Amino acid sequence: MTLEQHIEELRAELRNCISRKERRQIERDLEMARDELARRPAAEPR
Repeated sequence: MTLEQHIEELRAELRNCISRKERRQIERDLEMARDELARRPAAEPR
């Protein structure tokens, strides 16, 4: 699974979660994944 796919999966989980505890955990995971994606170097143009 790519990082982009993981982020999309976390977004879907966030939309459907019920408990506050689960929501906070997913938000933390999503923030970490977004931070990791932001640290990646941009793809070089072809």
